[in-house]
Amino acid sequence: MSRTVHCRKHKQDLPGLDRQPYPGAKGEDIFNNVSKQAWDEWQAHQTMLINERRLNMMNAEDRKFLQGEMDKFLSGEEYAQADGYVPPSA
Repeated sequence: MSRTVHCRKHKQDLPGLDRQPYPGAKGEDIFNNVSKQAWDEWQAHQTMLINERRLNMMNAEDRKFLQGEMDKFLSGEEYAQADGYVPPSA
């Protein structure tokens, strides 16, 4: 049986992650307050940002940018999109 968390992004109780995605306090916070669904959505969005903005994960500034966008995304705030991105229609 999976564990349930009150997801800070989706504002409802959803299945949680199986393990911390990061070490330390940041990972513990995500583990306790972010659903698996929101984390999977972030992973897809992160990949799009890295590819479309040509981010280099060896570059500290690019990693810092991505970390900030992750915090915004998982908190339900406005976050960066890829240039020219048009979300799929519902």
